Amino acid sequence: MGLAACTTGNRAGSFAPRGDAGLAADLQPQPNAGYDAWVSAFKSRAAAQGISDSTLRRGFAGTGYLPGVVKRDRNQTEFSRSLEDYLAIAASDERVTKGRAAFARHQGVLRQIEARYGVPAEVVTAVWGLESFYGERRGNVPVVSATSTLAYDGRRGAFFEKQLIAALRILERGDVSAAGLTGSWAGAMGHTQFIPTSYQSFAVDFTGDGKRDIWSDDPSDSLASTAAYLAKSGWKSGQKWGAEMGTVAASSATPVQILQPDAGGPRFAIFNNFKAIKRYNNSDNYAIGVGHLSDRIAGGGPIQASFGPDKYGLTIEDRKALQERLTARGFDTDGTDGVIGPNSRKAITAYQQSQGLPATGDPSRALLARLG
Repeated sequence: MGLAACTTGNRAGSFAPRGDAGLAADLQPQPNAGYDAWVSAFKSRAAAQGISDSTLRRGFAGTGYLPGVVKRDRNQTEFSRSLEDYLAIAASDERVTKGRAAFARHQGVLRQIEARYGVPAEVVTAVWGLESFYGERRGNVPVVSATSTLAYDGRRGAFFEKQLIAALRILERGDVSAAGLTGSWAGAMGHTQFIPTSYQSFAVDFTGDGKRDIWSDDPSDSLASTAAYLAKSGWKSGQKWGAEMGTVAASSATPVQILQPDAGGPRFAIFNNFKAIKRYNNSDNYAIGVGHLSDRIAGGGPIQASFGPDKYGLTIEDRKALQERLTARGFDTDGTDGVIGPNSRKAITAYQQSQGLPATGDPSRALLARLG
């Protein structure tokens, strides 16, 4: 999914895939006799839970085993990214600019949502930005195929069978057509990436058309559903999520906690609403990311304190320069955000090999100097 592995919150991960155009070959149904047998047995279990035959027929029409879903599930990297790296992506200049534009376009409905649920419009917009890049990356994998594949695979079988049942109940209620029931490879759906059980618990029909439609181009129901989720998770109107220590906002209330995720980096005063964001995704970095992005969308500035050098002795500006110089030499890092991820390590390795150096894939001050 992106920067976060599985969580106990709303959905299976943080940050949607880079784009929705066309499904990869391994995300298209492929024959699998074991899966077919599992589906046959599952239908009996689903019927016993009240899922109708017509819903089962519609739900499974054209679906099938998706090997790419299993591959992605098993290959999720379990690692913790530094807050500096996380915010370089979560609150990048592009995400802030797009967030302010999205806020301006939808300000009317966002303010109505805020008035109803008590959750600030910019916080809802920030969740939208992190989850689907403001609707640009909603995912187009059939949810029934994805959840049934993962339920059959068995690594988290009970969890995904529960998601599959919930997805079929969505069809039974008529909120979306079988063809429109799409999402990420892990079954997270719509503008703000609800898993089916969270949809069942928190999705709302804000537009009043009789459907809780989080899939359409109109984000109204999705944004309202996110606000409803946060409100039911304990969001207190009129209170902030938190703030960087040393700012005016940090002294506006008594914090419940002081966080310093990166040693030597910024410290944050955390208030009770921080916990509500973590109900959406149980990650300190995610909650700070939502909070800080919301502040930026509302017109606030970047983090004031320095993060300092990383374990390689490089600042974020050093890492950006390294990426720029590698790309200029023909070793494409796929961006210059200062985050040394898989693409940057691949480029470093290729450059090291081309120079007869030990192929570690690690950045360093010596490498930066060598690249001029």
